[in-house]
Parts: sequence; C-alpha cells; structure tokens
Amino acid sequence: MTSPAFSRRRALRATATATAAALCVTLLAACGSDGDKAAGADDGKPVTLSFWGWAKGTKDVVAAFNASHPNIQITFEEIPSGNAGGYAKLSNAVKAGNAPDVFNVEYPQLPDFVSQGAVQDISKLVGADLKAEYLPQATQLTSLGGKTWALPLDAAPQAFYYRKDLFEKAGIAVPKTWDEFRTAAQKLKAAQPDARIATFFPDDPTAFEAMAWQNGAHWFTAADDSWKTDLTAPETRKAADYWQKLLDEDLVRVQPSFSQQWTASLQKGETAGYLGASWGGGVLKANLGTTPDVNGKWAVAPMPTWDGAPASGMLGGTTFAVSKDSKKAKAAVEFATWATTTPEGFQARIASGTSSSYPAATALVPVAKQAFNTDFYGGQDLYAVFSDAARSIKQDWTWGPVMGVTNNSLKDSFGKVAGKTGTIDEALTAAQQATLAELKNRGLKVAQ
Repeated sequence: MTSPAFSRRRALRATATATAAALCVTLLAACGSDGDKAAGADDGKPVTLSFWGWAKGTKDVVAAFNASHPNIQITFEEIPSGNAGGYAKLSNAVKAGNAPDVFNVEYPQLPDFVSQGAVQDISKLVGADLKAEYLPQATQLTSLGGKTWALPLDAAPQAFYYRKDLFEKAGIAVPKTWDEFRTAAQKLKAAQPDARIATFFPDDPTAFEAMAWQNGAHWFTAADDSWKTDLTAPETRKAADYWQKLLDEDLVRVQPSFSQQWTASLQKGETAGYLGASWGGGVLKANLGTTPDVNGKWAVAPMPTWDGAPASGMLGGTTFAVSKDSKKAKAAVEFATWATTTPEGFQARIASGTSSSYPAATALVPVAKQAFNTDFYGGQDLYAVFSDAARSIKQDWTWGPVMGVTNNSLKDSFGKVAGKTGTIDEALTAAQQATLAELKNRGLKVAQ
C-alpha cells in the first residue's frame, strides 16, 4: 500500500515536473538539444578542464582532484564573487567564446545563464541515482524545463543565531514564532536600550527573499509559454508588513551585511542575534571567534515561523555548471560530481575548519559536521539544527531569469527604507515593475 507521505512526495514531484516543462518554453532557445552534445563529449583521452570559481576552499578542491585524477586535470582561475563582478566576467567570456569549461553559479542566477544560452543541458550525464544523492529542494533549483543544467554544491537553509547570555539576562525565551520574535525584540530593547535582536540588511535583498520563500511565496512561476511574476502577493506582503513594523518601532538594527559596523555591534553585544543561513555559523565564528568572553555564548536555533511549524527558505547556495561551448562536458560533470558528492571533495573545501557549509549531498553532512569545530557555540550540534531546517525548505520555489535586475531594484529601494524615505512594500512594487520591464526587454513573454 502506498503511504500518504509517499503520495504527497509523488504529488510534489509531479507538480515540479509540470512547472519545469512549462519553464522550458520560457527559457528561450537555451532549452535546445545541448544534451546530445554533452552526451557525446570527451573521447576517453586525458583531459584538461578550465574552471572558474570564487568560493573559499576551491583551490584546495582543485588540488585534491588533480592529485587523484591523472586523466582529468583542472586549471583553476579565481574570479570575484558573482555580485562583485564574477557574473559579468562570465557573461562576457561566454559572448566572446572563451568561457571556461565549468564554472560556479549561485541558484538565483542559474536561470539567467540558462535563458542566455550560456550553459549546457547535462541531463544525459546526470542519472537518477546521482540526483537522488542531493536534497530534493536543491535539484529542483538546478532543473529547468525538465532538464538538468547544473549540479548543486550546497544548500543554505535559514537559522537563527543568538547570544545565550544576553537572552537570559533579559529573560527572553528563544522565539519559535514571528509573534514571539517581536515580543522578544521588545523585551530585549526594554532591558538593554542600546541592544537589538537582529539586523535588517538594506544591501542584501536575498535575506528578505528567504523570508518570503519561508512563508510560501512564489515570486516566479511558468504559465504556459510565459513567465508570471508576483512580488506583491499576500505571502510576501505579510513578511513585508512584519519587517516594516520592526523597523518602524526600532526593534532591529539597520546596517550593511557583514560590514564593520555590523561586526562591531555583535562584538559589543549591541546586536544579540543574527537571522542567517547555515553557512552563517562559520561567518560568526570567523568574525567573533577572537572576541574576549564571547566563545561559548552563541547558539543556533530553528528559524521562527508564522505558526511554529518548521519552515525555511534558502539563503544562497552554489552550483557547478558546464558552459555552452565546452566539448568536455563528460569530464566536467565527473569533476562536479566528485566535488559535490564525495567525502574527499567536500573535506577539501572545508579543511580549514571555519566553514559551516551544508552539503546538498545529504550523505556528506557527517563530513561537514566533523570538520566544523563548535567550541564557539558551546559544543552545540549545529548540523542537527541545519538538517531539520534543510528538510523544511519550502519546495517548488523558482528563481526568475532576471534576478540581477530584480535584486538591484530591491537593493536601491531598500536603501530608501533604511533612510526612512521609503517602505518595503514600495520597494517590492518597484522591483515588480523593473522585473516585468526587463522580461519584456529580453523578449520573454509575461503572463498577465
């Protein structure tokens, strides 16, 4: 007998497949027959691959792969992170016909590269057994139009990091719901007027996007042969109204993400929490690990949710994609598979012990857990929290093909929010208009 849980999972997969099939029509000519080219690539002779990326530990991954794969050698070029110029460099290289064989691209930007025809369909090189090794939510983000365009490296479920001592001093219980979070913010401010429970990052719209995702929003969906874009639906507006009230009541700090000001406020105990992702555990440890009297006082908890039931969006995450003109797709996928699914590959990436990256290949979670020293968190098992959060990531979220424009618009408008000359709702409306304009500018059909 088929269990109800299995039936629900099968229904979710069917919905995702139907959505992906519609996406194929909307992603321009990129949904062509590149899979045939990929399947026939490579002839078994020694291969040298060019690879571009920026993630910490990538050099170590390449060195370990080269040492263990004499027939496939990787030539690595480190480029700026995507938002710092790496994506522009990659796009220019693709247009000039000198792109690397394989490169890193984050989940939100992958549909953009697909729509530009910049990456290959690697479906025929990625079997069901390989897909099954990854978190389902990660494979959904690398599959468009029923085809596979990349292999996922990591997942980035949300988590709430907090100072145990400051919470105890203010008599605050760790909030499980967003209502409890607001109450906790009020109590902290009352107990310590110069302290705030968390930070709104005006320069990083992805943090808010994860909040909308967690609440079940769908900013981009495929409708027949068109894109439907809705950044102002009730699920998103609920998150926007909530955060606007926190800002209006001065219950959260407003600072640029990972800035000196933000770090200083954490060091001084003026900011008692951080709403981040699984990889944020390494960020806090790296920035605050040498701060006196802080070690052992930070902890991590599940992200607050609207009803207290586990739910998460995703904040970041990286993939390996094969460029459209590479004639070495088979070797490229072999490298990407090794880097994302083997203990040796993931261990090489996190060998420094400062990364709390959560692997998309779930069997590697024990490897990541063993590599990350949790003394800074009082020995807490962070990966137990991350694993629960990863399983609770809302399924069927789709990133749009013009996220660069969407995010730039949000970033510009969030600056006005920080200056109290605009609201989050106004920012979302402006981003909706900018996104629709760019979709039409690129010749993509837009559903009314």
